[in-house]
Amino acid sequence: MTPVEVTVVRIYLTEAQAKLSPLLKQLHTVEKVRGVTVFRGISGFGPSGVMHTASLLDLSLDLPVVVEFFDAPARVSAILEHLAALVAPGHIVHWRAQMLADDSGASDG
Repeated sequence: MTPVEVTVVRIYLTEAQAKLSPLLKQLHTVEKVRGVTVFRGISGFGPSGVMHTASLLDLSLDLPVVVEFFDAPARVSAILEHLAALVAPGHIVHWRAQMLADDSGASDG
């Protein structure tokens, strides 16, 4: 296995923002990233301090959502420019990482 440099991106949203579906469509259909994982949080808050949490008394679905993907650094740079129209500033973080790649060139996706 050979280490390959990638950039990991994490995007923070809430369910009520209604941005998840357009974001996933952009990443899947337009950007064709290697893969995306969506995590639904049980509780969280942002700069506003408003707590978004799951409660038996609260039937609204406004839980935190994290969208994560990775790809080659150059591709991620271009993708982040395209996502600026979909995601508010301050809601995207990214960092460089190493992915262990199969020396044979095979891929699972």
